[in-house]
Amino acid sequence: MTAATPPAARPADVTVLGRGAGPAAQARAAYGALSARLADPHNALLTEFVTLAALDAHQELAAVRAAHFPDAAGSARTVVVESLPDPDALLAVRAGSRTAAGDGTVRLPTVLPVDDHGDVAHPDDFPAQYAYCLRKAGRLLKSAGLSLDHAVTTFDYTTPATRRAYPACSGPRRELLGGAGVFPGAGGILMSRLHAPGILVALDVTASRHPLSSVNPGWSRYDTLTYSPGVLAGRTLHMSGFAALDMETQQALHQGDVVAQTETVLRAVLEVVAAAGGGPEHLVSVEEYLCPPAVADRAAVTAARTRILGAASRPAVTSVGCATLLRREFLTELFPTAVLPAPAEEGTR
Repeated sequence: MTAATPPAARPADVTVLGRGAGPAAQARAAYGALSARLADPHNALLTEFVTLAALDAHQELAAVRAAHFPDAAGSARTVVVESLPDPDALLAVRAGSRTAAGDGTVRLPTVLPVDDHGDVAHPDDFPAQYAYCLRKAGRLLKSAGLSLDHAVTTFDYTTPATRRAYPACSGPRRELLGGAGVFPGAGGILMSRLHAPGILVALDVTASRHPLSSVNPGWSRYDTLTYSPGVLAGRTLHMSGFAALDMETQQALHQGDVVAQTETVLRAVLEVVAAAGGGPEHLVSVEEYLCPPAVADRAAVTAARTRILGAASRPAVTSVGCATLLRREFLTELFPTAVLPAPAEEGTR
């Protein structure tokens, strides 16, 4: 049997919702709470989940972040979201440890199709903006001694207006990714608007200094796709976004039932974790995106997660609302990460 990873060895993700009157006040409260709770604030990996109502205050939010976490600028991410669990919260901030699992992970800040002069590149051209973001990510990785061949996940955020054009992003993905034989995991979320007018895509890229191996439970649909269900790098299993899909027929499942969709998604996630040699107890974090019809069922979704994962699994969960997903039938999509046990933690069979 494989022993469960001791809680102290798990990456510590903390998510804090904003409190107060206005975006800047909420940011000060959230970042102040995080800096007080983190054992090593200098090593924090930050992700801001900013609602549409706070989006125009992004410069103020960045200033607050810089005041509390001056070392985070090179890796901080900003995800635009439709809603948060608390309707009064304008933003939420998640912090993880830069040294969690000690696995050589390199996390880029959110990549936008904006040039050095602050102008949006390739206005109204979604595939060109997508390619621009990938190449920009490649330049950032090169400065860290890596390349896009080291990418383990690429999570993109687009708008409903790009849905028809979205399949065209497979062209630049096939051209620029997977050069070492392993395509990264991927996920796609749609928000009603992004960081600034004219921006059609925002890209979050994570890479690793370790050799990469694709993890697939045997799903043939990935044979022709430009992403993998999971990528193992060191002990960390970086996974694609998962929605309620039949992996053989590619049919959407359980239309209109977010609880059943959540259960289906989690079973697929556990299949990938099992294919890498882990179990539910090795899940360390989950980003959960809920479409508007599903937001009211968040408590039932949480109960379904507990039921499927079991008591031994306690991943850090960040739940936010999105506008829609790439297929209209989907009500939720999950971005999971697992850390497998080190050899010293393995028991005997």
